[in-house]
Amino acid sequence: MSRSAHPAGPRHGDVLPEGHYAAPPADLNLLDPKVWSKTVTRDEATGAVTVAGLDVRALAEQFGTPAYILDEEDFRSRCRAWQQAFSHLDADVYYAGKAFLSRAVVRWLHEEGLSVDVCSGGELTVALSAGMPPERIAFHGNNKTRAELEHAVKSGIGHVVVDSFEELVRLAWAADQQGVRQKILLRVTVGVEAHTHEFIATAHEDQKFGFSLTGGQAAEAVRRALTLDGVELVGIHSHIGSQIFDMAGFEVAARRVVGLLAEVKHEHGVELPEIDLGGGLGIAYTSEDDPREPQEIATALTGIVRRECAAEGLAIPRLSVEPGRAIVGPTAFTLYEVGTIKPLGGLRTYVSVDGGMSDNIRTALYDADYSVALVSRASDAEPMLSRVVGKHCESGDIVVRDAFLPDDLAPGDLLAVPATGAYCRSMASNYNHALKPPVVAVRDGQARVIVRRETEEDLLRLDVG
Repeated sequence: MSRSAHPAGPRHGDVLPEGHYAAPPADLNLLDPKVWSKTVTRDEATGAVTVAGLDVRALAEQFGTPAYILDEEDFRSRCRAWQQAFSHLDADVYYAGKAFLSRAVVRWLHEEGLSVDVCSGGELTVALSAGMPPERIAFHGNNKTRAELEHAVKSGIGHVVVDSFEELVRLAWAADQQGVRQKILLRVTVGVEAHTHEFIATAHEDQKFGFSLTGGQAAEAVRRALTLDGVELVGIHSHIGSQIFDMAGFEVAARRVVGLLAEVKHEHGVELPEIDLGGGLGIAYTSEDDPREPQEIATALTGIVRRECAAEGLAIPRLSVEPGRAIVGPTAFTLYEVGTIKPLGGLRTYVSVDGGMSDNIRTALYDADYSVALVSRASDAEPMLSRVVGKHCESGDIVVRDAFLPDDLAPGDLLAVPATGAYCRSMASNYNHALKPPVVAVRDGQARVIVRRETEEDLLRLDVG
């Protein structure tokens, strides 16, 4: 359930009724495998947490804190799970690059057989620079610039997902100038509002993305696209939101998208060969979350499309999906060092770490819930209700709103917040001139930096005075 937004940001002193909080776990040392990446475990001898066979204390010593620790084998295994789930189907799996993108990640995607979607010229440049074949790139965005579209067309990318009438003309002109026909999908808002936070529910009518289905804009976009020499309309795209666990919304969306395909065939005699049902599948941020497995998702989505196409007398189109968070989200955790600890008279204890909203804005922005654990040692101390906060000059600088940590927690201890692979580094900022943390990939007992920590020299280099 979403909390009400406060005009000045999340309130830091919420007093909630007695009994609001769930009982603390029986053992604070246990790590829920649903929330943590696959190679994370707690060493019985030392009590410290390891990932890919590496002690987090050694990682903190070598790379500093805060740091994003990304489990490469877990990432690759999730790529394989998605690829295998759709491998027997006429389908494509696009990794949603906005969740987290780096050249190392693009190479992993390429090696595991996935494609990638991007939503800016910068993301496109990263994908191309790391060797992703351009035909396996799709380009999203509600306001792509002329330069971005020209870059996409010149690079030979596979699909552009067109979001407006202006973009349709802009893209057709850019393709004409290059003497090519650019394959496109039209993004359609199908009137489905996923059961999620208002700001990340994207398929209802009152929002910035796509062509409205009920308002007739989608049908008009099809008419215009079919008249333009510079573009080749190959399908329809729909995306209904983020952090979705219930497949019912996809069923409604697919029914409406297939209905549009039937209308296109009836009006124009054209049977479009592709549909993309987007992404937005949820992950477990806490033990209460119940995400779906890729095979279950593949079975459900293909079943929906086949039923609807059979009902409309259409050939089954090529299906695309766009997992981003569902792949990278669970593969990383953020490693912090504890600084100040402030007990508040029986209400809760504020635990300050050396990062905060500059490396994870999602709690402040979306009221997102996270888990947290003491990882530098085990503890048999009593649980204390805690709020993990950052070091920024904002009362809304909260990392984990409510959690139980051992009451012998001390400055210098290491905490880790799991499921931070998606959107945390992508949305990181230099607020208060904080330095963005590194991304450290770990695999088979080895660690390497794939995105380095920012330095003060980086800040000064951009400040030309």
